[in-house]
Amino acid sequence: MSGKNKLQRFAENETFPHVIQPEFHEVFQTKYSLHGMWHSKFWHNSNPIVLELGCGKGEYTVNLAKKFPDKNFIGIDIKGARFWRGAKTAHEEGIPNVAFLRTRIEFLESFFASGEISEIWITFPDPQKEKRRTKKRLTSARFLNMYHMILMPHGKIHLKTDSKELYAYTKYVISKNKHTIKSETTDLYNSSLLDEVLSIQTFYEKTYLSQGKPITYIQFALNGNTQEPPIIEYDEICKRIVM
Repeated sequence: MSGKNKLQRFAENETFPHVIQPEFHEVFQTKYSLHGMWHSKFWHNSNPIVLELGCGKGEYTVNLAKKFPDKNFIGIDIKGARFWRGAKTAHEEGIPNVAFLRTRIEFLESFFASGEISEIWITFPDPQKEKRRTKKRLTSARFLNMYHMILMPHGKIHLKTDSKELYAYTKYVISKNKHTIKSETTDLYNSSLLDEVLSIQTFYEKTYLSQGKPITYIQFALNGNTQEPPIIEYDEICKRIVM
């Protein structure tokens, strides 16, 4: 994408009332103005709020919003030029229960209060394959503890990924911390789990499917705080799950 196109998308995002792009000082080590007040000050209803983290082009956010008009959906990504597509679609089609938030996922607790979120979707995140980048995985203990802070009790987390390594790592962390797996599969499109929600495809998912990669999926709930297990054990578990 050219720099000119990026600037055009940034400018158009500024015109969308459902796109939120706070300044760094509004969220760093402080609470954003909508913290704990998304229902009353932004949505003006009490419907459950669902997040898509690293939403990319926003396909999942928009399509979930269409399927569930009784829920509110927020796509979160640091790249506004990327989620511009989803924001523009929501604007053009007049979808009222969609918003996009441009920020780092590390700042989630600046935006949302305890129990304010009902579900979290993580769709095709960077698997961060290098060991030294374990803490950057969106299902690491660091992030799961953030999710635990903002999720309502028994709130669901969905991970959809082409990365068998990330799937295995996530299962390992869940198992070691005695969290609850609701459903799982190593090959979604050849499983009984596939439905109208899980069959929503992102740009990246279509690419992976065209390459013949199986798509993994796991839905789970957190039962408390998460500790990062020893990575040496994960290596052995990963080998067994991935092979």
